[in-house]
Amino acid sequence: MSIKRYGVEGGKGTGGQHLPFARAVEADGWLYVSGQVPMVKGEVVAGNIVAQSQQAIRNLLSILEEAGYGTEHVVRCGVWLEDPRDFSSFNAVFKEHFGEHPPARACVVSSMVVDCKVEIDCVAYKAPNR
Repeated sequence: MSIKRYGVEGGKGTGGQHLPFARAVEADGWLYVSGQVPMVKGEVVAGNIVAQSQQAIRNLLSILEEAGYGTEHVVRCGVWLEDPRDFSSFNAVFKEHFGEHPPARACVVSSMVVDCKVEIDCVAYKAPNR
């Protein structure tokens, strides 16, 4: 089995803190993307759930694109919301990006480690070139 890691140098978290994990790991066509929060250059973007959801999903899509995947390859997403009242607003943003290719999904309410309203990860699959 071949394994390829994206972002092994780790990213930068709030306040420039080093994050000791890969942005994504690919193994035999499966791509596991780490949870993405609404950060740009190590800082959480200000705004409501719509603005933060847009950024978190843009971050996720950027990693998919870097690895050569698209929304059509996403099999499953995991979503964490800080406030259950944000569910329908998040769904509207999610549908903008995944409407044509809806993946399986779990969505839970949780306290966030980062001071934000949403986090999203995914698993994608694309048949490996052999």
